[in-house]
Amino acid sequence: MLLLQNTRIASENSPKLLEGDVLIVEGKIQEIGTNLPVPKGARVIDARGRVLMPAMFDAHVHFRAPGFENKETITTGSEAAINGGVTGVVMMPNTRPALDSASAVATVLENAKHRSRIPVYTSGCVTKNREGKELAEIEGMHRLGVIMLTDDGDTTRDPAVLFRAMQYATEFGMFFASHCEVPELAGPRALNEGVMSYRLGIKGSPACAEEIIIDRDIRLAHATGAHVHIQHVSSKLGMETIRWWKSRGDVKVTAEVAPHHLLFTDEHIGDYDTNYKMNPPLRTQADCDALLEGLKEGVFDLIATDHAPHTPFEKAQDFISAPNGITGLDTALVSLYHFFVEPGKFGWDLVVKRYSAEPRRLMGLPVPTIEVGQPAECVLFDTEAETTFTKEFMKSKSQNTPFIDQTLKGRVDLVILGTEILLEREQLVELSEK
Repeated sequence: MLLLQNTRIASENSPKLLEGDVLIVEGKIQEIGTNLPVPKGARVIDARGRVLMPAMFDAHVHFRAPGFENKETITTGSEAAINGGVTGVVMMPNTRPALDSASAVATVLENAKHRSRIPVYTSGCVTKNREGKELAEIEGMHRLGVIMLTDDGDTTRDPAVLFRAMQYATEFGMFFASHCEVPELAGPRALNEGVMSYRLGIKGSPACAEEIIIDRDIRLAHATGAHVHIQHVSSKLGMETIRWWKSRGDVKVTAEVAPHHLLFTDEHIGDYDTNYKMNPPLRTQADCDALLEGLKEGVFDLIATDHAPHTPFEKAQDFISAPNGITGLDTALVSLYHFFVEPGKFGWDLVVKRYSAEPRRLMGLPVPTIEVGQPAECVLFDTEAETTFTKEFMKSKSQNTPFIDQTLKGRVDLVILGTEILLEREQLVELSEK
């Protein structure tokens, strides 16, 4: 039994925070009010200065298992998620072997049951081994609960193959998540084509390499009646393309934006810093500004980190040779608060809607709320504290992030999932009474 006193409650439905006490009994929210009496035997935490909100859900992560456990494992990835206030994730299938069959999916899901303290879901490949040539074992994966199909890490190259997949899998209620790029245009995928690529002497990747496939895959969904979800959009025109298609009202399209594409530009690369090398690449400040407006407007249905861990050795290579990717689970919620909520660029309601509620709706899952009678799946966030992202603090097996050793405002203090307290910071223990 846990009583959180003097907290502020965030909801997707209102920019205002509700002040009060929250009583949690046997994994459910039993009472919400002001000056609630303390039940006998209850643990009491003075949550003054903190925000209580539904826990986050990340619909785009790479846990690297099987095949690349030197970068991340299901255990370390899920612990990084908890560290960042996330209580559910969807893994991408670009593993070794790729998750393109019922047997591969069954193995990884069985491992997740024993190696994660939070629910772990997985997507499945559109094509065998993500090669874009032959359809994967779609029906078998569907029987195991897979509803998202993607060749993420690459575009499904042959549009005719994707067209057939959409016709087939839509009958099962599955949808398609598209990694959008024309590989012949994208080139080495090191950084955005523009002033910085010329300055650094590296061949850049033009935004149109992404934008062409955004339009192509939405057109295929329009033609087949499929639902397509556009992943990690990075450019202004890409966002505007999605907005235009949505405005028509005759195609099912959703889209996501990653925190790093809202926060960083190619200017941050500076002296070839590979922590800023990712795919799609960081683009310009004008793109960042447009993506932020698209998020606030609702062009983007959800925020997803594209958590992509790599070893220090890999990221220590030269800029061209180093792999693309940035970790995000440990850092996303704090960085969203520091750069956007605290300065007033958007409110907690947007964070809850886009990083908690809508990702779960995309996956057909129940949406947690801070309401009487609902299961307790929540995060207590200290808005006055700070978080320093040291290697010791991070739970991911890899720390390829620009935030390493940086201090940001805000801290995830408590993560609750049903009857379990998954995370509790030492600072919170000092405030509790029994």
